[in-house]
Amino acid sequence: MMTLRIVMSDKPRRPATYEDLEALPPHYVGEIIAGELYASPRPATPHALAASSLGGELIGPFQRGRGGPAGWLILDEPELHLGADVLVPDLAAWRRERMPQLPRVPALTLAPDWLCEVLSPSTEARDRAAKLPVYARAGVRYVWMVDPDVRTLEVFRLEDARYVLLNTWEGEVSVRAEPFEAIELSLRVLWEP
Repeated sequence: MMTLRIVMSDKPRRPATYEDLEALPPHYVGEIIAGELYASPRPATPHALAASSLGGELIGPFQRGRGGPAGWLILDEPELHLGADVLVPDLAAWRRERMPQLPRVPALTLAPDWLCEVLSPSTEARDRAAKLPVYARAGVRYVWMVDPDVRTLEVFRLEDARYVLLNTWEGEVSVRAEPFEAIELSLRVLWEP
């Protein structure tokens, strides 16, 4: 999967606008980070499987209360407007005390309490170097990074305005990972075809 960094023209560069993002072809996911427009085609199947499977594992216990404590609202690929930045994480979740009901809007301005980025070779550098600082400024408490190619889960917690790596797991192990440590999550379901 190739990510494009869109250069508006050879004239002095202006910050990207939401109109630039809307002008992208429909099969692209667009983001604006620090005034630059990034466009990525829809993810490959290992990426989609990892994101879908993780969401499926978390929604039952944490959104619906089936075998877990409930109290969360979990979304796939929400569009987040965090200041001037427009980001689309693979998954995001809000505690119900902060977002009791999902607003009927195309984009959310309330930063999530947790989010997950599923890494791919073309987006990993952006996910780590460009997006993490935006998430930290917005106060996203937990960030998970899932890499389906090397089969790892990294869990980060925001402390003193920066992310601290709590743990990295790899392979097909079962884990209890913040903030969803109330259940045991088998990483095998993220990689299994």
